[in-house]
Amino acid sequence: MSDDAGQTVSESVWEYPRPPIVVPSREHVVIELDGKVVVDARRSLRVLETSHPPVYYVPRAAIARGLLRPVTGRTWCEFKGSASYFDVVCPSGRVVSRAAWHYPEPAAGFEALEGHVAFYPGRMDRCTVDGETVVAQPGDFYGGWITSRVTGPFKGAPGTLGW
Repeated sequence: MSDDAGQTVSESVWEYPRPPIVVPSREHVVIELDGKVVVDARRSLRVLETSHPPVYYVPRAAIARGLLRPVTGRTWCEFKGSASYFDVVCPSGRVVSRAAWHYPEPAAGFEALEGHVAFYPGRMDRCTVDGETVVAQPGDFYGGWITSRVTGPFKGAPGTLGW
């Protein structure tokens, strides 16, 4: 992402707020799986929280039809509320377990997330933001998207649980 003068903007996750905020984005988000583009979005929402790389939430309309299969079980976020999960089911028959999630009834302050879905970048074959390949946030719980403009250290790696 560039500023109005065309300069690359660098973001430290330690400058992100807590509680997190939801920020609209016009970055080009593409997610690929099994050689197919399964998400192509030019508008998304980024959730920014201290110590975490951004999580991108894409509109349901930007996701290839028939790709998401709801699964049982929920998790709770103290800020966003109750999250529900999806398996990602490819036309090839490949199933990626619990690879995406959403907040069907987000908590107050996070209503913008309704109708949007987040994907774990480490469970997809390739995720890009404005053409740059994303690196997944360390660990298997958080779904942050690390690009060259985001600096850490990032929560999720061994030894960071208590941050």
